Amino acid sequence: MKKIVTKKLDKIDPDFKRYLGALNEMHGQTLKAIKENSVITNSKIDNLTKKVDQHTEMIGVIMEDVAVLKEDVSVLKEDVAVLKEDVSELKTDMKIVKEDISTMKGELKKKVDYDEFISLVQRVQKLESKR
Repeated sequence: MKKIVTKKLDKIDPDFKRYLGALNEMHGQTLKAIKENSVITNSKIDNLTKKVDQHTEMIGVIMEDVAVLKEDVSVLKEDVAVLKEDVSELKTDMKIVKEDISTMKGELKKKVDYDEFISLVQRVQKLESKR
């Protein structure tokens, strides 16, 4: 902002003019430095804003991925529960199968195999023929 000076410049003391000129120059340089720093600061803020926007997008994508993972884990938990039930049922069935096989083994031990049967039949035939 510039002030309009109503006084005439001829009446001002030359030392005072020089002093005001030096002050004006010093403030001008200071304002120029402040302006340059503000431009640099604005540039840095713009860069940081871009990075924050990128990170916000990444966080959004990660949140979507986590939501999908939560759904998948939920489905997997249900599947594991079903598998546990099936395994429990299979264990029960296997106990029954083992008992049945054990019973069958015992019954098979009492039976005669084919070769022994033929041998017995031949002995019986020999004994009958001798009589």
